[in-house]
Amino acid sequence: MVMSNNRQGTAPGWPGIPARWTSSAKDGIGKALNASSNVSFTISHGILNEIYFPREDTACTRDMEFIVADGKAFFSEEKRHTFHDTHMVEKGIPAYQVTNRCLDGNYQIEKQIIADPIRDVVLQKVRFKALKGEKKNYQLYAIMAPHINNCGGGNTAWVGEYKGVPMIFAHREGKAIAFACSSPWKKCSVGFVGASDGWQDIHQNKQMTREYQLAEDGNIALTSQIDLDEVGDSFLLAIGFGSDQEEAGLHAWSSLLNGFDRAYQQYIKEWQDWQKTITHQDSKKSPGNMYRESAAVLRIHEAQRFPGAIVASMSIPWGDAKGDKDIGGYHMVWSRDLVESSGGLMAMGAQLDMQRILNYLAATQEADGSWPQNMWLSGKAHWNGIQLDEMALPILLIDLFKNQNLMEKGYFKRFSKMIVKASGYLIREGPFTFLDRWEELAGYSTFTLAAEIAALLSAADFAQNNDMPKLAVYLYETADCWNDNVEKWTYVTGTKLAKEVGVEGYYIRINPDKNSPAQALNNKKIDLGNHENEEGWVLANEVVSPDALALVRFGLRDANDPRILNTIKVIDHLLKVETPHGPCWYRYNNDGYGEKSDGSAYNGKGAGRLWPLLTGERAHYEIAAGHLQKAKSLIKTLESFSHYGLLPEQIWDQKDIPEKELVFGKPSGSAMPLVWAQSEYIKLCASLKLKKIFDMPEHGRLRYLENDNKCKHEIWRFEQPIDAVTKDKKLRIETKAHALIHWTMDNWKTVKDVKTKDSGLGIYFADLPKANKKGAFCFTFHWEEANQWENKNFKVDII
Repeated sequence: MVMSNNRQGTAPGWPGIPARWTSSAKDGIGKALNASSNVSFTISHGILNEIYFPREDTACTRDMEFIVADGKAFFSEEKRHTFHDTHMVEKGIPAYQVTNRCLDGNYQIEKQIIADPIRDVVLQKVRFKALKGEKKNYQLYAIMAPHINNCGGGNTAWVGEYKGVPMIFAHREGKAIAFACSSPWKKCSVGFVGASDGWQDIHQNKQMTREYQLAEDGNIALTSQIDLDEVGDSFLLAIGFGSDQEEAGLHAWSSLLNGFDRAYQQYIKEWQDWQKTITHQDSKKSPGNMYRESAAVLRIHEAQRFPGAIVASMSIPWGDAKGDKDIGGYHMVWSRDLVESSGGLMAMGAQLDMQRILNYLAATQEADGSWPQNMWLSGKAHWNGIQLDEMALPILLIDLFKNQNLMEKGYFKRFSKMIVKASGYLIREGPFTFLDRWEELAGYSTFTLAAEIAALLSAADFAQNNDMPKLAVYLYETADCWNDNVEKWTYVTGTKLAKEVGVEGYYIRINPDKNSPAQALNNKKIDLGNHENEEGWVLANEVVSPDALALVRFGLRDANDPRILNTIKVIDHLLKVETPHGPCWYRYNNDGYGEKSDGSAYNGKGAGRLWPLLTGERAHYEIAAGHLQKAKSLIKTLESFSHYGLLPEQIWDQKDIPEKELVFGKPSGSAMPLVWAQSEYIKLCASLKLKKIFDMPEHGRLRYLENDNKCKHEIWRFEQPIDAVTKDKKLRIETKAHALIHWTMDNWKTVKDVKTKDSGLGIYFADLPKANKKGAFCFTFHWEEANQWENKNFKVDII
């Protein structure tokens, strides 16, 4: 077969329409475990979506699909005009069998999709079947949209060959794609999307009438006609990647020569071997129907070239409404999501995987002890916010790893610098966080507080067992003080909402005022953001969140604490929705992060939808409370929210909108899969088996629930001054530079001086004695290094 030579020069219509990504509702994700392969792929609506190369944070395609026509009147697009069935060929083995059947019953396309385990190639073995008429009556076209280096614009494509083998190429900024077939193309073309691309031509003419040689620097598409007379029963498509045309072409042609069956067998075996290394809990006697699939999701999202890095999701939420400005999507690393995901690996007994994660966290920690809000795989920061739970959770991960007897003491000590630096950052900047775990507000957040306190206790235990007794005492005392103030900062009583629900009080989502107790917020409002027309402004003391359950999850409050039980009543009153599959919860009331009311995509404005992750967190609370049957019911509910074993970030919470593919209780257009949710599911399986929370830190439970340790200090800082201290507690004054504190308890009639001590964490402190009677501490500072006085007096009442 000789390929058509009726090709014209440069395609018209530069630069094409603005580029958009594709649906985030994935049906499947995959990659080879062999280090020789650096491609990962996603599937939705029965077709390939993003292919990532050479890193899991770098998408290089939008999608690749087939179009079927007859040259006369028939036009059918695979992703829009077929019924789709996508499934793993074996549980937990991400090789996919895809069957797309024409809505009108005219044809069927069957595909097997894998990554070549020893090359940078995605392979599809394809069978085309005519269900009406004969195969010769149909024309089959393959269309691919390169979005190289996370960008749909600025791509260049051309028709060419590698060593005499016809291929279509695309290139941008040092990366190239080669698109090839086991049988030579019958026709092929490149063009600008929306103007001269093959879809436009075939849709209009029901056949391919134009062939262009070159399309430069725009939003482009590659189109090729499969020669159905030549391919026989099946044919093989290869999408190869490299640094240039030759490298990409070599990979594609080598894969075609090697054939599908050899690659398939090796791909399957390597995944089977990995699944044998982990602990499985998907027996008929216990929940875990999605266990192996969830395990695979975690492993797929770990970066091949950056061991230990796990991206949050290989998806771009509401991608079909987003373009080149949204280069990150969720395919980056959040230290919070990384830790939460690694807990799932630990629950599976994947010890080597865990060691890689700890090494990655240590390597990407900033000099000041922090981690970026999110980062590219190299550790380079993307967004610039600071979320203190992301500094706390890595400490807890090391502690959990040690407590699971997965780490020898010598190995544990390797991370001593990481622990001290991270706890120092928490001490200096906490407990008030610049952003909560939902990345929206600053304040005292119950989830962040719980993580911070638990982390300080873990760091104290580490210090105590590694010959740092003074540091251990300081960390314990700070944790005690913060723990003692949780209710002051976040619990309210007697509000209109409390009366409405019939409870004494509840924990609020966040207290935005650094210097006010929650009870004093009164009519203070916060802007929840993501809303139209200022609708996000609400009373701070009437916003609640399931975040409060973190106080139980981290071992700081008993599951039956009346304040927790009160808060659960309020949470369920405001945030719980009974879906057709079971209960699910919102992040908080009046959330704005989700589709708009008509189902259109979130674009910075919207309405929050339900989060399956929170069903998993609620199940963990029920385990802590001893309600195992409730937890089992909730894990079944969590499974029912999945799509082909993949858990979404959000599910739809209203009546079905079929034209927007929104079904009550099923995935919305947000990220899918959300790796954190898949990990929560795995940990939940482990917790049910143990009949206790798998990842609950022990230190808080022992210190506060069993031994009832009390706080002996109140802490005053410039950043967080306090007005009063009770007479049974010491006043601790903390500064960020060495100082002499000049103080009095009798209005300067008598004066004492005390020098601050170095905590070793970038904080200096001094304790003033218990007063034992009412009055006031008055004090000022002489800064030792600057050799100057503060020239201002400060006062703390003794009550």
